[in-house]
Amino acid sequence: MKNKIVILFVLFSCFAFSQESDSTKVTYKKRVLEGAEVDFLASYYKQDGVHSAVSGGIGSEKLTDFASNIVVAMPLNDDDVLTIDVGLSAYTSASSSNINPFNATGASGGGGGDDDKVEVAGPFGTPWQASSGASASDVYASVVANYSHSSDDRNFVWNADVAFSNEYDYTSVGFGGGIAKLFNDKNSEVSLKVNVYLDQWRPIYPTELHEYAKYGSNFLNSGFFSGVTVLDQNGAASTSYLPSDFTNWKSSNRNSYAASFGFSQVATKKMQFSVFFDLLSQSGMLSTPYQRVYFADKANYYIGQSAYIPYYTNPSINSGNGVYQLADDIERLPGTRFKIPVGARLNYYVNERVAIRTYYRYYWDDWGVTAHTASIEIPIKLSDKFTVFPSYRYYTQGKAKYFAPFETHLSTEKYYTSDYDLSTFNATQYGVGVGYTDIFTNAKIWKFGIKNIDFRFSHYDRNDGLNANIVTFGIKFVEQ
Repeated sequence: MKNKIVILFVLFSCFAFSQESDSTKVTYKKRVLEGAEVDFLASYYKQDGVHSAVSGGIGSEKLTDFASNIVVAMPLNDDDVLTIDVGLSAYTSASSSNINPFNATGASGGGGGDDDKVEVAGPFGTPWQASSGASASDVYASVVANYSHSSDDRNFVWNADVAFSNEYDYTSVGFGGGIAKLFNDKNSEVSLKVNVYLDQWRPIYPTELHEYAKYGSNFLNSGFFSGVTVLDQNGAASTSYLPSDFTNWKSSNRNSYAASFGFSQVATKKMQFSVFFDLLSQSGMLSTPYQRVYFADKANYYIGQSAYIPYYTNPSINSGNGVYQLADDIERLPGTRFKIPVGARLNYYVNERVAIRTYYRYYWDDWGVTAHTASIEIPIKLSDKFTVFPSYRYYTQGKAKYFAPFETHLSTEKYYTSDYDLSTFNATQYGVGVGYTDIFTNAKIWKFGIKNIDFRFSHYDRNDGLNANIVTFGIKFVEQ
């Protein structure tokens, strides 16, 4: 790590020195950024699905997320720009709420309160309904600061950035930098960017496994389980549940290193293309510590009402004060991962009203995942100020070698996950956007003019049952 930081510092120092040597050759230059620019970005995301990783590959994946960002770009002088990006994201999740499914939504407070039904003592839980525990919602916060310097002839740019983000169980600190060289009358560009992220989990484990780790083999008489009845597959009370495969993670660090290489070219007056490839390496705790796994060669145990056990995977029956299956272990994945995405973009200007933007990426990693992504967007200019953006994206993925569906892994395996993000699936996304641009920035707020406004809607469908709607809004102000 220290060697990488030293090399990065030396590279930046050399580039800065080379630019200082050329500074006397230019007598006039245009500022990189004439005045401050402010972007307000907001999005609303809502999804549903039937393969919750927290519940071992089945259960509700309902999630809503509202995110907002403020991006401020400030010219420090003719050559240097400082950009600050601050983001907040507030979400609620049925899936992560079931880290502890046994709580006040019907888990720890007795019966369901229906006058027509017999009250039955809790606790209860179900993978098909959100719980109201502390993990049901959270706020994610992030800040990124980027400093960029352009040479006097504007043919060379270097930048450095630092980043910080935090949520209830995870903190990330990152830093990096990049260089870009333009040539051939600025029709060609090559770029290199490197980033390092040093992350820290604060592991949260499923309730039943947390109690086992805390109290040992006598845990069924202690803590949460004191006075709680555990049921076997036949619905009879049992004291045989023992998740002996579970152990706490000894290290909770996750480190990521990334290098991105790019080349872009203006091929003709109407066509521009670019190609890129990335190298990404991760090490540390790459598993998610609250995602349950159920083994096919282990007996099943539950908390809740025995009548619902035969219908455990049926969301229309096992709901409300139903039953929840106790985990055999959590997701276990290797401590290293290496990824290589390779891609290309091609943009074509058809005429003054229509353009075509295309994108393709191939992805490979050493966990066995391969994927193809293809997308197209066709901006259509309705007038000097209004543009619509119909778009389509297709994604197909082959599964990781460590994935298997609910209750099909064996306890003899070394690595296992039932997270459907690592499964085989296809996905499509349809979208449309509307953009407003005012190059003269006639509309003003204080001393800032409105440069553009952008509104987009997308619908996402995955063939494993996950679907989502995404609405985004953005507005850019420029200082005048």
